[in-house]
Amino acid sequence: MSDPAAAREKLKAAIARLADGDRSALEFIYSATSAKLFGICLRILGNRDDAEDALQDVYINLWRSAGRYDPAKASPISWLATFARNRAIDRLRSGKVQRGAVPVEEAAEISDSTPLADEQLQVAQRDARIHHCLGELEERTQDSIRTAFFKGATYAELAEARDVPLGTMKSWVRRGLAKLKRCLES
Repeated sequence: MSDPAAAREKLKAAIARLADGDRSALEFIYSATSAKLFGICLRILGNRDDAEDALQDVYINLWRSAGRYDPAKASPISWLATFARNRAIDRLRSGKVQRGAVPVEEAAEISDSTPLADEQLQVAQRDARIHHCLGELEERTQDSIRTAFFKGATYAELAEARDVPLGTMKSWVRRGLAKLKRCLES
């Protein structure tokens, strides 16, 4: 994710989509938060297996209660971290877990798939440049390229939607991509 504010907004949107039953939103939330939440569970429970079980419970709980999330009260990661903490403590209190907490140093060894800050900055700059260059194209070409590459539409589908011959659509996209390439290289 490009920056913390954007990451927060993407998580908020994903939780809202999850509340509406969008399963793909749960996949996004999991990939964006699982390393951090697993670290919380491991720190409290002291055992990888128990932490993995607690983490699974966190996402099951999220699936059931995503509609209760209120962005005015907490950031999405804080809300999810509270889920993880509470679930891990519940497991400890249930007596199913015999181990105590592990030192912070052990939780630090868990990999975090979040890109480093400099990588996030590079991605944000690249994305901004691409959107700027797309904005320089004619609207029909811009729309065709966005629909083809971001939504996966074929040339035939684009041509039919615009009511133009297939060859015309291919030319629009090819010329648009050439202009986009020149813009990105300048």
